[in-house]
Amino acid sequence: MKKVFTTGQVAKICKVAPRTVSKWFDSGRLRGYRIPGSQDRRIPREQLIRFLKEHGMPLGELEEEEWHKVLIIGAEKLFIDRVRELLPEDEDYKYEIAQSGFEAGIMAESFHPDTIIIDLALGRSEAIQITSNLRKNAAYEVTLIIGLASEDEAAPEKLTEHGFSEVFKKPFDVALLGERIRTLAEAKRDDM
Repeated sequence: MKKVFTTGQVAKICKVAPRTVSKWFDSGRLRGYRIPGSQDRRIPREQLIRFLKEHGMPLGELEEEEWHKVLIIGAEKLFIDRVRELLPEDEDYKYEIAQSGFEAGIMAESFHPDTIIIDLALGRSEAIQITSNLRKNAAYEVTLIIGLASEDEAAPEKLTEHGFSEVFKKPFDVALLGERIRTLAEAKRDDM
């Protein structure tokens, strides 16, 4: 993920000529800095996003980086609806739903989720298999993987040994889960 762009890269994102970007920069509308001893301009990512939003321009490829993507595997419709209500798509949350481990693997590859929620009602061994397969991939080493354990799960905390970041034991307040994801999403945005 780029933090700083050249005028040529900004021109591609905005679908304008590089000279137009230079004019925006020179007039002070698009903030950035010059490379010492050179005329080359550099535009920090947050300044580019600010400029695009101020001028009502599409964020293009930068937009996807703004989203916090959640993959929900094997959960009930009622739970999914509640999570979507707590973390609405118009607040930059995007969702994909998978009903099986196979479907989850395909979606994880194309969707690149930031948070993965796996309901162990899918089957404890299948949920553990999904998690261990994801953790083998370097792209998911730090992804938040949340397990939803049933009431009769003997030692839900033991699931962290299988790669789950956190486990919520049913019944639990979905608002707490929503708040945990929101905190993570805000921390990710602050790091950009």
